[in-house]
Amino acid sequence: MSDGVTRLRLLTPARLGPIELRNRIVKAATYETRARDGLMTDALIAWHRELAAGGIGMTTLAYCAVSPAGRTFADQIWMREEALPGLRRFAAAMHDEGAKAAIQLAHAGWFADPRASGARPVGPSRAFSPHARTWSRAASEEDLAGFTDDFARAAALAVAAGFDAVEVHVGHGYLLSQFLSPYNNRRTDRWGGPIENRARLPREVLRGVRAAAGARTAVYAKLNMDDGFAGGLEAHDALAVARLLEGDGSVDALQLTGGHTSKTPMYLMRGDSPLPALFARDPSWLRRTALSLLGARLFANWPFEEGFFLPGARRFLATLRTPLMLLGGLNRLDTMERALEEGFAFLALARALIRRPDLVRAFAAGEITESGCTHCNACVAAMGHAPTACILREASSPA
Repeated sequence: MSDGVTRLRLLTPARLGPIELRNRIVKAATYETRARDGLMTDALIAWHRELAAGGIGMTTLAYCAVSPAGRTFADQIWMREEALPGLRRFAAAMHDEGAKAAIQLAHAGWFADPRASGARPVGPSRAFSPHARTWSRAASEEDLAGFTDDFARAAALAVAAGFDAVEVHVGHGYLLSQFLSPYNNRRTDRWGGPIENRARLPREVLRGVRAAAGARTAVYAKLNMDDGFAGGLEAHDALAVARLLEGDGSVDALQLTGGHTSKTPMYLMRGDSPLPALFARDPSWLRRTALSLLGARLFANWPFEEGFFLPGARRFLATLRTPLMLLGGLNRLDTMERALEEGFAFLALARALIRRPDLVRAFAAGEITESGCTHCNACVAAMGHAPTACILREASSPA
């Protein structure tokens, strides 16, 4: 290994609140479609174990619903005592490979699927949810208190399972992001209107999670910088939210992201549209009909750019003291190194690591300088229908 390679910034250890990661690469949460009956499986552990063995500092178990009503898919893990044994096996397996284990806690809110949750979806305001194919109801004060309790209870379970970090999903148009977004939040009470009111629920949830997590577990939020469309959350309001969270002292870091699942999914994904593959995979004739009518606009091609969230993230870097995780189109070693030189504390990678689970070890060995991901988004199309995987890896695997 050459001296130049050993001095890579991404290979240096770094602290995330009370924990230390062996390097600065975090596997960002991407729904794995490997859970069953809301519980852990050996296949899900094995998928993340390969990532951990590949050298990353921390991997993130994606979308664990804080209650059964917060699910988007029927098999999705939801946090309860019954899930603890599997979660413990997961965390232990990551530790065996030298990586830290994070868990993403979330609630789908407005577009939770009633077929999975068994309940009518609930969000900031009453609205028709195309995903749920029904009208959501506006959250009551009792609902809002329950959300905070559910997130805190889920965080306590994650700590009991041995997770090193808890990620709270405040992005992509999920429940907490819905409260931030004027598109979803049309309330006129203390939970709506100015950004300080719209930020009230995410702040209360994060304070509750922080208290439940204790002093030995890191807590960070996945926060939208903007929703990617007119009428959604804009950058100046997102920056105000970030400042409020920093003032609260509830997070050890922020993972910066963008896009709204039900409005601008390609703003987050960038690259080729997954629409043809989505249409082919979806068993529901009703959803296929909806995709044929609306999909071309919802999943329009959005040109890929290396490090596409970097320009927006620089505004947060210039203002905040809170450590930041940069996400979005990080495929090349030189892009990653420059981002760390600018002051980002961690790099959150998704598709690049789906393409090359051994990416960090390959970088360290000087074997490659980029992941090889083509941004075809076939892995995205699989989510919820088949185990998430890279078709380029599958094509190169022995028969």
